Amino acid sequence: MIPEAGRERGGTAGRATLVLASVCLSQLIVALDISVVNVALPDISRDLGFSAGSLAWVVNAYTLVFGGLLLLGARLADLLGHRRTMVAGLLLFAAASLLGGFAQTPGQLIAARAGQGLAGAVLAPIGLTVIMVTFAEGPPRSRALGIWAAVAASGTALGVLAGGLLTDTLGWRWVLFINVPLVAVTLPIALSSVRDRQAADRPRIDVPGALLGTAAVTTLTYGVLQTELHSWSSTRTLLILGTAFLLGLAFVCWEKCCAAPIVRLGILRSRTVWVSNVNSLLVGAGMVAGFFLASLYLQNILGYRPMVAGAAFLPFCFGAMAGSIAGMRLVRTVDRRTLIVGGLLLASAGMIWFGALEPSSTFTGGFLGPSLLASVGIGLSMVTNTYMGTAGVAPHEAGLASGLLNAGRQCGGSVGLAALSTIAVAVTRTAEASGVGKGAALATGYGRAFTVTGGLLLTAALLTAVTVSRARRGETIEPAS
Repeated sequence: MIPEAGRERGGTAGRATLVLASVCLSQLIVALDISVVNVALPDISRDLGFSAGSLAWVVNAYTLVFGGLLLLGARLADLLGHRRTMVAGLLLFAAASLLGGFAQTPGQLIAARAGQGLAGAVLAPIGLTVIMVTFAEGPPRSRALGIWAAVAASGTALGVLAGGLLTDTLGWRWVLFINVPLVAVTLPIALSSVRDRQAADRPRIDVPGALLGTAAVTTLTYGVLQTELHSWSSTRTLLILGTAFLLGLAFVCWEKCCAAPIVRLGILRSRTVWVSNVNSLLVGAGMVAGFFLASLYLQNILGYRPMVAGAAFLPFCFGAMAGSIAGMRLVRTVDRRTLIVGGLLLASAGMIWFGALEPSSTFTGGFLGPSLLASVGIGLSMVTNTYMGTAGVAPHEAGLASGLLNAGRQCGGSVGLAALSTIAVAVTRTAEASGVGKGAALATGYGRAFTVTGGLLLTAALLTAVTVSRARRGETIEPAS
């Protein structure tokens, strides 16, 4: 058994540690920026003049571009090399963050957030790819994946905490500026440790496939978001959603015919791969929407200042880390199906518990319990699901496998946030029309959205329980032809 990085790749324990550090720091930057703006949204709205309907695009501009271009970002690593791709992503992230911090209009900020999403699409898949080619399958890779997943699971919660602290002390612009020193720390570590793996053949980049996939997700999310103004049955909504469907169909057809597709659809013939990707989609929807709704609940209903609202997410951070560490250790001895289902059930129960919060709820009496339950479940399920979705993948498809998992999580986050936000708004308006006070109406809207989020996670648990139980142990993915 190889205890550390693969010896055949010239890896040493010291270099492997630095590689893992650079990968985790890059993932931390990516995860932070999914949620770091959440607590700052009220201040951003007042300062730049966002409308209520457009404010969600501060979050969606990032997650949409991120999720839509992740698969292209994963292929860039094969074209440019691992180190070059990571360095390019880090530099782009720093530049976009500076532009966003100096934004003077809503359009400028949304464009900068889209630039951050593009940088994230380059950084996120390279992390998993580097882990898969640096650490041998077995305990070494399990430990590395566990640490990476712990950062991914807790980084989003840390983003809310950091957003609150920065907004209250330095102003909302620092939720963007903070990426510059983070990049300054990560860049030299990546330069000194990550190596460019030379491919036998220079791969081609499927730009049309990437554009079609991004257009499909963007159109779908826009169609869901605009239901705040137009009903689901309106001609406008049906036309937009129909266009999204046709773009998605065109993407699938193109990938089947393309000589060098961005997604080799045959990889999804592996039951464990497609189940893990569906889980990523549903967990992504639950995580992003859950953080967004929880931060609004703390500020709009409980009246917390940004710093206090951010600090309220500390238990979630610790819970996610505890769940990830538990998953990292248990995945060696406990059946993956059991760990994933158990984690998803805990996360689902936590979100449904969030749905029962009322305007009179307190932090210790209402918010703390579901935070711990949901965070431990998300951490536990994410580690094991990541391991299941990448185990047995051929080295030349490491980027594709990691890109699929990340793309599913981010696309799920974008569409889930759009859908659950519209549900919260619609239920809130209905409650207000019935004469309920504003605080109670908001709590009702957020509660319904949290309950639906719990349902999504429960669906993932049931899918895993029914499907993975029939999977062959040690199932592998067919290599690309």
